[in-house]
Amino acid sequence: MTRTRPRARLRIWTGLAIALLVLLCATLVETRAATAAAAGRTYTNPVKSQKGADPWLEYYNGNYYLVTTSWSSEITMRKSPTLAGLSTAPSIQVWADTTASRCCNIWAPEIHLFNGRWYLYYVAGQGIADYNKTQRLHVLESAGADPMGPYHFKSDLAAPGNDTWLIDASVLKANGALYLLGSAVSNGTQNLVIAPMSNPYTVSGALSVISTPTYSWERQGAAVNEGPEPLYHDGKTFIVYSASFCATADYKLGRLELTGSDPLSAASWTKKPTPVFQRNDAAGVYGPGHNGFFTSPDGTESWIVYHANSSPAEGCSNARTTRAQKFTWNSDGTPNFGTPVGLGTSLAGPSGETATTPTSYTLVNRNSGKCLDLEKGSPADGANVRQWTCNGAAAQKWRIEDQGDDTSRLVNMASGKALDVADCSAADGADIRQWSWLNNACQRFRMVVTDAGWVRLVNAGSGKVADVADCAAADGADVRQWTWLNNACQQWQLKAN
Repeated sequence: MTRTRPRARLRIWTGLAIALLVLLCATLVETRAATAAAAGRTYTNPVKSQKGADPWLEYYNGNYYLVTTSWSSEITMRKSPTLAGLSTAPSIQVWADTTASRCCNIWAPEIHLFNGRWYLYYVAGQGIADYNKTQRLHVLESAGADPMGPYHFKSDLAAPGNDTWLIDASVLKANGALYLLGSAVSNGTQNLVIAPMSNPYTVSGALSVISTPTYSWERQGAAVNEGPEPLYHDGKTFIVYSASFCATADYKLGRLELTGSDPLSAASWTKKPTPVFQRNDAAGVYGPGHNGFFTSPDGTESWIVYHANSSPAEGCSNARTTRAQKFTWNSDGTPNFGTPVGLGTSLAGPSGETATTPTSYTLVNRNSGKCLDLEKGSPADGANVRQWTCNGAAAQKWRIEDQGDDTSRLVNMASGKALDVADCSAADGADIRQWSWLNNACQRFRMVVTDAGWVRLVNAGSGKVADVADCAAADGADVRQWTWLNNACQQWQLKAN
């Protein structure tokens, strides 16, 4: 048996150590380079300035998805590969309802993914004068894995035998089970409640109160606990909720921690005696609340999304705008949200963003594969809009601008003029053209999800859709309006530029 001499063995081990050190240094260099490359795109608040209350934001498969309170019978959603892009992303209608019991005043939508499908939870009631009394919780289910749907109505979310006023649904995951979170009134106060669920759309037990507004900071303007949102970190489970009356500048966030074994018992939840996020007068931020949470694209950062006002007098109105900012964690594992950042402050976006923020969109017809095109990029009022082979020209690029009423205007990048139905006609076959902005219903459109990745373009004046004449596939085929027939000639895909 040959034995290695001690000096030879030393040289071998020294060589291995040097090789390992070189490998470690190379890995550190690569890691630092990757970290630098993963810096988020710069953004400023607000993330959404129209109908920005009660926001919920998810990052999924390369895009952010944002839903907010509409106060109407519609739910719209925005999609962008960057946080910055949400401020100008199209508002796409993913749901509308005319059912009398849930037709109106939609609040606080949220989306949650369970078993490959998205569930959209929301508050809605009847369109009567004292509508607030009729507000209840409802849930939709997606047809597939696209957060934008299409969705179908799944169920009401009333506790068995207890159809009561109930708002602000969210879903808690604890002990391998699902629980509905919400806010309900009892004994003159608005409390946080919880109930067991047998699946994402069925409440299987009674509502239990887990928090009441007992501290003075929870009772400013009115005694309110609402908007409960789960947060998980390092084995800890929290609920972050909104406290005091939303019409006051003192609307703020509080926190519960699950310190017991039974989430249905108030005794299992420990409330922090002081607020965790509140007004910042120096930055002009008032009434920050009704939040959600999301994680940066690379999974390394925690972010909060919330609404707030820019004046102490703006109250519970559509003046509330959607804002977002990064937060950190204390050494004891509890969240540290810091203070709300003022509007217009330039901030680094979530880490791991690599896409470019869209500045415009092309609309591609499902039947022909061709683009919505302004003929010859003309600047003239009345210039024709048609389909043409997609070529990346400015005449095929459109800014889609939210008008604050669930509709948008489409502004051509070549001319700066708006998509328009000729003479505000309601007739099938009326021409779709461009015109100077007149701020009328004929120039406003709803983009309504029809199938995963496809929308119909519905004119707000006529209720009819953008249609390629005679389902032609040729360059130059006219785009007109027509009654919705649910065919491929009337469906469009939005592609970001």
